[in-house]
Amino acid sequence: MANKLWQKNITVDKDIERYTIGKDAEMDMYLAPFDVIGSMAHATMLETIGLLTTAERDELLSGLRKIYGQIEAGEFSIAEGVEDIHSEVEMRLGDVGKKLHSGRSRNDQVLLDLKLFTRYKIQEVVLAVKALFDTLQAQSERYKNVLMPGYTHLQIAMPSSFGLWFGAYAESLLDDMQLLLSAYKVANRNPLGSAAGYGSSFPLNRTMTTQLLGFDSMNYNVVYAQMGRGKTERIVAQAVASVAGTLSKLAFDSCMFTSQNFGFMKLDPKFTTGSSIMPHKKNPDVFELTRAKCNRIQGIPNDITLIVNNLPSGYFRDLQIIKEVYMPMFDEILDCIGMVKSMMEQITVNENILSDSKYDYIFSVEEVNRLTTEGMPFRDAYRKVGLDIEAGKFTPHKEINHTHEGSIGNLCNKEIAALMNSVLTQFPFDKVNAAEGKLLKS
Repeated sequence: MANKLWQKNITVDKDIERYTIGKDAEMDMYLAPFDVIGSMAHATMLETIGLLTTAERDELLSGLRKIYGQIEAGEFSIAEGVEDIHSEVEMRLGDVGKKLHSGRSRNDQVLLDLKLFTRYKIQEVVLAVKALFDTLQAQSERYKNVLMPGYTHLQIAMPSSFGLWFGAYAESLLDDMQLLLSAYKVANRNPLGSAAGYGSSFPLNRTMTTQLLGFDSMNYNVVYAQMGRGKTERIVAQAVASVAGTLSKLAFDSCMFTSQNFGFMKLDPKFTTGSSIMPHKKNPDVFELTRAKCNRIQGIPNDITLIVNNLPSGYFRDLQIIKEVYMPMFDEILDCIGMVKSMMEQITVNENILSDSKYDYIFSVEEVNRLTTEGMPFRDAYRKVGLDIEAGKFTPHKEINHTHEGSIGNLCNKEIAALMNSVLTQFPFDKVNAAEGKLLKS
């Protein structure tokens, strides 16, 4: 039996085979469960338009459920010499499997697999981001009365607080979640039935497969469905990169704040490593690696852009390479989110930072504002405080009374949480999970 679905009577050159297959077998294992789910919907639809008998459909669905169980149990692999996941699944189904590809190309099959994979992985990222968000908000509330210096240009600027610092990263994740929602909406459209990009002469029921798989809608235009390959991955990668950007900035702050020159925070020792020569060292390697990993993730949208940027409409093998940078991205960002969550839960903050006189000048604006509220024009108050500082006569008043929305004394954490929850309710996870669960139920 030929080990390629397209192979006829021509022997493929081994070097060409190695070069063109590349890492497909490795990458396709990410897609394995989703290839099965998509094939179940396709088989169900084929029976309704007369391309499968009821008995053939039932045999295919039973075989596909068995394969899915093997995948879930870690007992599935792509056999040596088999080209890809699609070939492996079809061959395992026996003679009836030869009918499964009717009205379908590997082009729309891969597109569908990627969309199902992407939906699943975005759901995992969303849940992880929400868990980190909750941790940051809890720490913001816990340390809302602990002051710290705020900085501009890395120079001490004005009073801040750990409530503000933790809360700022929580709200940053809120904006990241908005992007994840938009990316999910792009991914949650059904390309199945677009075949090689020009549809099929079979009377396919694309509405049916859309409903069976829980999609919001289909990619209607079959040419555009194929044009969405690469574009969808880039959009999703941009959303994931936004999360990575938040984590990278938080990691940089944390590396800086845990250094002895700052001493604002202290890491749990289990998140640090030592030196081979300096016995006193406790290095923030976990944050440093998080920063590097997240910076690398932020480059993935650009990698995808460079692969697809000058391609015309239609399918090209260039698109295969995207899988190698795109699919592993999710495991890396999930690992980073989980690690940051653990560190943020167990970090210790210094509650007496501002007792050091080197931070006295951060209260200069407070003094300007105090004089202004007592009737002195702002510019005169600003000049007076500035001259007092230059003359060494400035005495800080360290009582802080910030009350406006989003300030030290009014963090608006409840409002931020409400916005986060309003975004979360827009993800149709329950609908999608129910649709896939119904297909898999014997």
